[in-house]
Amino acid sequence: MEYLPNLIFALLAIISIGFFIRNVKKIKRNIFLGKEIDRSGNSKERWGNMMRIALGQSKIVKRPVSGFLHVIVYLGFIIINIEVLEIILDGILGTHRLFYPVLGETLYGGLIGIFEILAFLVLISVIIFWIRRNIIKVKRFWNKEMTSWPKNDGNIILYFEMILMSLFLIMNATDVYFQEASIGNPISQFISPLFSGLSIEVIYMIERTTWWIHICGIFAFLNYLYYSKHLHILLAFPNTFYANLEILGKFKNNPVVTKEVQTMMDPNADPYAVPVETVGEPEKFGASDVTDLNWIQLMNAYTCTECGRCTSVCPANQTGKELSPRAIMMKTRDRLEEVGKNIDDNKGVFKADGRQLLGEGYITQEEIWACTSCNACVEECPLNIDPLSIIMEMRQYLVMEESSAPQELNIMMNNIENNGAPWPYNQMDRMNWKEE
Repeated sequence: MEYLPNLIFALLAIISIGFFIRNVKKIKRNIFLGKEIDRSGNSKERWGNMMRIALGQSKIVKRPVSGFLHVIVYLGFIIINIEVLEIILDGILGTHRLFYPVLGETLYGGLIGIFEILAFLVLISVIIFWIRRNIIKVKRFWNKEMTSWPKNDGNIILYFEMILMSLFLIMNATDVYFQEASIGNPISQFISPLFSGLSIEVIYMIERTTWWIHICGIFAFLNYLYYSKHLHILLAFPNTFYANLEILGKFKNNPVVTKEVQTMMDPNADPYAVPVETVGEPEKFGASDVTDLNWIQLMNAYTCTECGRCTSVCPANQTGKELSPRAIMMKTRDRLEEVGKNIDDNKGVFKADGRQLLGEGYITQEEIWACTSCNACVEECPLNIDPLSIIMEMRQYLVMEESSAPQELNIMMNNIENNGAPWPYNQMDRMNWKEE
């Protein structure tokens, strides 16, 4: 019976980590349902992007208030989790503050003191975030796509953080020997007097209870990530590493179309200017479902933080159009999850369900054509997510597979086909203005 708590803890850790690994494999499987794309070049620039944007939070702080608070929470998450290693080892080995004799009083006390200060700052920050979201009601958190689960998810994660940080401080405050040593307790020393009227046994019970709830909460948080927008905690790093390095506004040309246009616009053009191996007719032009997108676009969908910065700067959205770049990413992720569940339910094989990302309750044509392709959403995204690339793939599908486009665009394309220019004038009449 002496080792029963250790066995229970070890079993809990194994189950939690095992469930997390299973979900990570599922996410990886879903992401790689996308088409292959080569983003292996320019490794130096890619590493720089990842260190600056994902680790350094450089784009987050463009909005100073929310950026500063996010950096505090981010640093707290990274640094305080070092202490979780000690908790896990204590739980498995049956020790208490295992690193104290190893690191020595000065170093250990310094580290725990930093953890306490960060925990307190994180607690204050998430309370401010909660106030911004629920009392001040910052507009971007209340767009029409932010209903039911997306709205609740944002609050749930804040409650998680509040509880975990509070438990950590109470755990330290009720550790009698830790408080008596008076090391590493710059915050908990002010909480400890609240328990001074209780017996040693009761205080010990509170310390053990908060210890268990704290670590169980961490395991729960770990597995909650799969269902939450906070999956970006893990995916921010590969997402920024594999982000598009081309200048914004440079669109990818379809080699088949390029060859046709070269031939049409210039009869003397070499029709083989595009490498022969790249111009075979594709199975489908553009994208109508998630499996038509590339795997980086699907990773973008899982990485989306739903912060709404993209939508808040979208000119189409600001003028009352249906388009919300955040909704594009959320709907892509929802459809990808639906496809993944279909595969799970059918023993690893996708069974046609008569649904697709374009239409059928997901992304509408109205949203696709409302986009001005200005790249404001891509520029604003703190994690280099690219909603525009998905929109353009769907536009290509509508035009080239469905012959479905707004009338104005169809007129322009007909003019280009017949007159070699967007205007409704024959090439022979273009210089008539001189006569006037």
